[in-house]
Amino acid sequence: MQKKERFRRFLDYFTQHYPEPKTELHFNNSYELLVAVILSAQCTDKRINQISPALFARFPEPESLAAASVDEVFSYIRSVSYPNNKAKHLVGMAKTLMEQFGGEIPATLDELQTLPGVGRKTAHVILSVVYNEPTMAVDTHVFRVSHRLGLAPLTATTPLAVEKALMAHIPKQYVPKAHHWLILHGRYICLARTPKCAECQLRDFCKYYENQALTDSGIKQIMIQRK
Repeated sequence: MQKKERFRRFLDYFTQHYPEPKTELHFNNSYELLVAVILSAQCTDKRINQISPALFARFPEPESLAAASVDEVFSYIRSVSYPNNKAKHLVGMAKTLMEQFGGEIPATLDELQTLPGVGRKTAHVILSVVYNEPTMAVDTHVFRVSHRLGLAPLTATTPLAVEKALMAHIPKQYVPKAHHWLILHGRYICLARTPKCAECQLRDFCKYYENQALTDSGIKQIMIQRK
């Protein structure tokens, strides 16, 4: 199957079945989203949603977070992954927001990446969700699912390479949604260790499933020949 056809079928399925996907992180404004995304690195959205209400109640805006001690922030996020580093990042991020951006969330990739704890992926999430920009944040789910479906070539061995491969074939108006489609599919169906291929509605054009079927067929043939 040609790559163009894979992308067409990918878009056709999700625009029909999940036309308005959204992040599963809970937030009320762009500041809360930024904090939640920083915390979500190598951690589940479920865990972040459990600890964020108390965190946001104590630090409802960048000003209060910028004035906080790292130790106090740590006490609210101790159950997430890498809490020491994330506490430092959150306080540093808030201070930079106040000192350089007047407490407003930047609207460009370069400016967002000047914030402690904000890399390319996090910046793209903010640009996509807050500003509806056609940016593709590539996390572990997007990376895995893109390769398995055949949307990204095997030569795309970095998040940036996968990002470029996806951006080259997905129309701009669908890019913010496609980010969520890939994440949610990876989170609930295309699992890292045991993908639920039997439940997957994309298996008819999935490269991973096609190769797996061929492998299984070959194994069965060998077993028949040995009998």
